[in-house]
Amino acid sequence: MQIRTSVLAAATLLSTAVFAQAPIKITADLSEAPRRLYHAEIDIPVKPGALTLTTPKWIPGNHRPTGPVEDITGVVFTADGETLKWRRDDVELYEFHLTVPKGVSSIHAHLDCIVTSRVSDHMAVLEWEKLLLYPADKTTKDIPVEPSVTVLPGWGIGTALQPTGTGAPPPTTGVNEQDHTPPAGSVTTHYAATNIEQLQDSPVIAGQYFHEFPLATELPTKHYIDVVADDPGDQDLSAEYIARISNLVREANAAYGSHHYNVYHFLLTLSDVAGGEGLEHGQSSDNGEGEKSFSDVNHADDLLAHEYTHSWNGKYRRPARLNQPTFATAEQGDLLWVYEGMTQYMGNVLSARSTMISKQEYLDTIAGVAAYLDNQPGRDWRSTEDTGIAASILRGGDQRWSNWKRGQDYYYEGLLVWTDVDTKIRQLTDNKKSLTDFQKIFLGKGGSTGPEIVGYEFPELVKDLNEVVPYDWDKLLREKINGINPRADVNGITQGGYKLVYLDHPSPSAASKAGRGMGTASLWYSIGIRIGGGRGPAASGAATIGDVRYGGPADAAKLYPGEQIIAVNGQTYSAEAINKAVKDAAGKTEPIHLLVSHEGTVETVNINYHDGEKYPTLQRVDGTPDYLSDIAAPLTTPQHAPDYKPEHTHEQK
Repeated sequence: MQIRTSVLAAATLLSTAVFAQAPIKITADLSEAPRRLYHAEIDIPVKPGALTLTTPKWIPGNHRPTGPVEDITGVVFTADGETLKWRRDDVELYEFHLTVPKGVSSIHAHLDCIVTSRVSDHMAVLEWEKLLLYPADKTTKDIPVEPSVTVLPGWGIGTALQPTGTGAPPPTTGVNEQDHTPPAGSVTTHYAATNIEQLQDSPVIAGQYFHEFPLATELPTKHYIDVVADDPGDQDLSAEYIARISNLVREANAAYGSHHYNVYHFLLTLSDVAGGEGLEHGQSSDNGEGEKSFSDVNHADDLLAHEYTHSWNGKYRRPARLNQPTFATAEQGDLLWVYEGMTQYMGNVLSARSTMISKQEYLDTIAGVAAYLDNQPGRDWRSTEDTGIAASILRGGDQRWSNWKRGQDYYYEGLLVWTDVDTKIRQLTDNKKSLTDFQKIFLGKGGSTGPEIVGYEFPELVKDLNEVVPYDWDKLLREKINGINPRADVNGITQGGYKLVYLDHPSPSAASKAGRGMGTASLWYSIGIRIGGGRGPAASGAATIGDVRYGGPADAAKLYPGEQIIAVNGQTYSAEAINKAVKDAAGKTEPIHLLVSHEGTVETVNINYHDGEKYPTLQRVDGTPDYLSDIAAPLTTPQHAPDYKPEHTHEQK
């Protein structure tokens, strides 16, 4: 475990400021992570009288109330060795009411959390909302806190919190019911004082197989990727991967022109048990991938670039009503097409510029997004803005008929909108300016700073875009976001020198995109079904229909999500059989015959579809400016490991 004892100047200033009042002291004990239990010992400065403490409810970045209060257990409050009675609020269930006795200036709280995700026998991820308790009547940024983290012997820790040294675990105070002492040999790391807002924004990963790598070491601000894996050796990323992530750091700093962190940590967990994740934070990002995801140097996705971009767009610049003074106040998501949409766009762009994905994969992502949205019938009634406003009720839940309901389309709609804006700026300025000029204004206000939140509203976007190049940006954006637009916005693709087409064979990275949920499977764009995602496992030799495209051929045949396909044209179901049936039906009159089962009944369903397989791709339009290639071109010189031999999938063409 590497410990850096120097505290950055900005962090020191923060500590000095918040110490005007006594800080909460919290020790998070992760030593029982393999048993799926976390513990906390918390000392809270108080005054005699009524006191209300709370745990977080609305977690930034989750866009819905996901505070894990239901998993918090074993809550005991004590003062001067005496247990205090408490009562949960009848309405605000995240709040605890108690009375502080006379003469008491500090109470101790012990609590446990039952951990249901992001944990395995060899690693633990701590989102601080699992263990936080703090006064409910104060804004989170005004509550000082001194955190510590206890882990098992030999475990490494990754976090953007600044360590001040190590020491023995603090003694348990006032809890006599059971022994809460961590296992012998456990190590407690103490961190510099911060506030509750920033502590919640500073997750911790810890594990037995840990490695921290410095990135882009020539830059004055320090960047790291901290890796924890379930299997020994998986934490040792290849030199080529480190080179590409370093490229990402350089490209982001070149694109945005400033940064808003004192230090940045990519936190990466590699596990098939702990689960996937992608969650942004100001000075770090929580990235969870499969156990062997990074074993192949040609593994390509935009996860790291997306979450890194959020440090600028979403954490520093945040829609004003998504930034609330407490974690108890509901967030308002009408501008999520900026927060998430522009980040989705830049995640794809920066991944291409840093060579984390190839140019073809970059183009295929745009094609997949455009095709997915162009076959999203829910856009007939729901605006993009409403998918953001309703984000908290659209996240999670059953995905059947989700295309008619629409989901979190502000991500993908935003990607197309910002493609339109970027190419429009280039078109209006003869390619002399781009979205980069806007982002340096919009995301760089105040220059480089430490972790802060600066809110904005829609008029500021329009103002800053007009500062780059005058245009009716207000009208353009409102029509795309607020209006009912039955077809996907492909203006940016057209302005960028391409058109969306469908081929009868997959593009070079179609298989990769299908695995990432981009809707490139031929069945969605042909007969209009998506395989998988049903509530129960399919019977042997069958497949569950996860969703049916509303208004598509399968919908016309009255198929519905949850049914199981048993046979295709008289043959037992297989992926090969159904793809062959779609292909063979092209240009013919005979329908595709499916034998389907649901709730004990079996019936034959005929699908009248004769246009063959359909895979979306972008096709270059000769004689037009190739702005999409210009957008994907690096702003810095990409670097690679000395022994790296470029593979076809990562060549920049």
